[in-house]
Amino acid sequence: MASSKQMLLLAVVAAVACLAPLASATVFMVGDNLGWRAKFNNTHWADGKTFRVGDSLLFMYPKEKHTVVQVGEDDFAACNLQGNWLGVWDSGDDVVTLDKPGKVWFICSKPNHCLNGMKLAIDVVDDDSAPTPLPFPFPEVPGLPAAPQQSSVCPFPFPFCGPAPAPAPESTSSPRKSPFPIPAPATSPLFRFLFPSWSGSAAASAPA
Repeated sequence: MASSKQMLLLAVVAAVACLAPLASATVFMVGDNLGWRAKFNNTHWADGKTFRVGDSLLFMYPKEKHTVVQVGEDDFAACNLQGNWLGVWDSGDDVVTLDKPGKVWFICSKPNHCLNGMKLAIDVVDDDSAPTPLPFPFPEVPGLPAAPQQSSVCPFPFPFCGPAPAPAPESTSSPRKSPFPIPAPATSPLFRFLFPSWSGSAAASAPA
């Protein structure tokens, strides 16, 4: 049960980390309120904007008048309508997701529209937002034991070293005295009976 809860917690954290970049993606309306139109290249609409992987371009235009075609750099520069088309959109309300970094080129495939400036070139960069690092140790989960702390005196990380042992409390009490007096060996009656020749000076110097 404990391992199942831990796996569930890790799965939730990973899902949040993966969804965070998606939640911050930006949708750019190409041309703003004026939309995708003739002489668009002259507007310098992309200047000052940063396009990241995961962002989207929204092309708004009259469906019967224009299209959106993704092409390569050479076809973009020459307005080559017979070149290699990497993508085609013609709904009049097109959403193009930027799924990889690098230069991206778009033109309108209607005759003479590209030559009339209906083209867009942007530079897509990697999303530099780093995911939030997982905390260590992991957050406590109700019902699971807390992770042991690393010993401050052990040169190796947990689990090679266990928790640091708690220092033993210092004793402040005085030694317990016997309730019965214990006579010194040299002054006890039994000692004098067994050793009658013991001198008094030696007995006097015996410890009490």
